[in-house]
Amino acid sequence: MRQSDFSGKAYHETTKHSYLSVQLDPNYVDASTQPSPYKVYPKFYRRVKLNLNNPIHSFIWLTSAVTFEKVYNSISYKLRVNPSAGALYPTEIYVQIRGMSEIVDGIYHLEIENNCLTLIYELIDDGLESYIIPGKSINGVIFLVSSVYYRSSWKYKHRSLRYCLLDSGHHLGAVAASAYLHKRNIQLIFDFDKLSLNTDLGFENKEFITGCAISGEAQEKQVRKLRLKLPFVCGTDYFEANQLIEDSYQATAVQPSRQQRLKQPNFNFEQDKFYQTIWNRRSIRRFRKEFILQEHYLYVLQLLQQPIPTENGEEIELYSVIHRVEGMKSGLYKGLNLIKAGSFSEKTGYLCVNQALARDCAVIFFFVSEYTSYQTAMQIAGFLAQRIYLGSNYAGIQCSGIGAFYDDETQQFLGTTKDVLYATAIGI
Repeated sequence: MRQSDFSGKAYHETTKHSYLSVQLDPNYVDASTQPSPYKVYPKFYRRVKLNLNNPIHSFIWLTSAVTFEKVYNSISYKLRVNPSAGALYPTEIYVQIRGMSEIVDGIYHLEIENNCLTLIYELIDDGLESYIIPGKSINGVIFLVSSVYYRSSWKYKHRSLRYCLLDSGHHLGAVAASAYLHKRNIQLIFDFDKLSLNTDLGFENKEFITGCAISGEAQEKQVRKLRLKLPFVCGTDYFEANQLIEDSYQATAVQPSRQQRLKQPNFNFEQDKFYQTIWNRRSIRRFRKEFILQEHYLYVLQLLQQPIPTENGEEIELYSVIHRVEGMKSGLYKGLNLIKAGSFSEKTGYLCVNQALARDCAVIFFFVSEYTSYQTAMQIAGFLAQRIYLGSNYAGIQCSGIGAFYDDETQQFLGTTKDVLYATAIGI
């Protein structure tokens, strides 16, 4: 198949799981070969240590902060505000700052492990706006999310483009959560010149831009593209190319999203409690098969109905399979409508590649879409899943994202011909 023909649907079809495919390729990896999860620019680059008493610094820091460290099989894992498939963290954050008196106008790399901003490009009359929102200049902050895809493909192979895009959506959700705490609006942008940006930021074929969020004041002003291309810096300690992922990314990067009117969500979280929720968010590894309150389930559902702050949208349909919610019948729902009554915990456990999480949870959500832009749809699914994480944890229940499922059989169970993008389980 030619790259130009490789639509999101073709990629999704190519990377489907089935019972047979999982049995034939159980995908074991040697943990000692895991590539580095941190990108670090050379030591001679100028760095700004993040001062958490500075509101702008705090806003940027909380989009990506390391919140917990655990040791598993003698390997240390630093967990962040955003979940990641396999805790592999392929995403990186780049921040353009303009018009802030306390920091030089420039493009910075957020060095997560060391809580600092690395200045990789100083602005004059140029900037990221010309690639993202031509004809405008942003006094404030522009976030770019990228994926160093080999961190994920090392384990998940061809399917990892899915995980990179979902992780990007989660990361944008973390940006939105930090913006809420710092009383800032954001706008997500998915339709922009990603391919030129990849070239000018010096990514070669080893890293690619996925999404963007802006927070600041826009003014009518022509901004030039970057005067110079940035030098290449690898985001891993070694790299193995995957042509399917690279071709699929290139093809889907230019697919236009559905356009919609920009609307800001309206949340009412208590600030200190929400901050603690962000800080303590974890992916649960085991549910106890206990019931949750109906009000908690409906609370999470209501959060998902809030608008996503973007003009580049994709319609995501939400199915939920209720196993254990007090006062509600077990069964398959679309929204609040019961489609099929019954106890399906064993079925969802099987569909999600025999994972106990999908069997023992109280509710499992499935995100489904008939998209025009594959990259946008997958990122919005991740963004919504981040809302589920934060909303459920805020309500005192637990959550886990599930990216592995038998695609065709899950479609058949849900009764849809649309692509299943993601699953997210909540419970106790």
